[in-house]
Amino acid sequence: MSKRSNENAKLVPSEPVEANEALSVVKKFKGPKFDQSVEVCMHLGVDVKHADQMVRGSVSLPKGIGKSKKVVAFCAPEHVQAALDAGAVKAGGEELAQEIERGWMDFDVCVASPDMMRVMSKLGKVLGPKGLMPSPKNGTVTPKVAEAVGEFAAGKVEYRADKGGNVHAIIGKMSFAEADLLENYNHFVATIEKARPSAVKGQYVKKITISGTMTPGVRVAVAADDES
Repeated sequence: MSKRSNENAKLVPSEPVEANEALSVVKKFKGPKFDQSVEVCMHLGVDVKHADQMVRGSVSLPKGIGKSKKVVAFCAPEHVQAALDAGAVKAGGEELAQEIERGWMDFDVCVASPDMMRVMSKLGKVLGPKGLMPSPKNGTVTPKVAEAVGEFAAGKVEYRADKGGNVHAIIGKMSFAEADLLENYNHFVATIEKARPSAVKGQYVKKITISGTMTPGVRVAVAADDES
């Protein structure tokens, strides 16, 4: 281990702590010179093999995440300019689909109006494996394309439980004030708690960890939840 890693390891609490204390510790770690993202990982008591236990969606955090995203929009011709004005790097229909089929992938989020899903269907094999296929569940399929573009371009957070039941999300930058990070953290956790599938029994939120991009994780105390 490097000297920095050894010094950081000494600061990690041996037991889970409250969120505000965890964030305080995370900000004290010695890290790289760039402004790291602060991330939260929630381990949930879900089995995503069952469709009725999938946890997926999107949320705008009150203090933003300090990062903009490149968004493309699939929409009718009359809505293209509004999507571009809202921050889309490109907007269109068939011609945009063809460009993506040819290999252009310089974007982070893809939004589409419902009437464009017939165009999107041909891109499933390209966008699906990268997690970029629009879906009503995370707000990327909507009749309000320009509004969605603006939210995602500003850093709206998408979340989806992976096969291990973990949900990862960025809640800000290391340069954020602790109070702002805490507000974002609380908002995100509350969102995941509200998204609890009715099919899930017993402990829902099993473990929460906060970390920097290149610094150790600190476990957050989780309240008992024996709902059945």
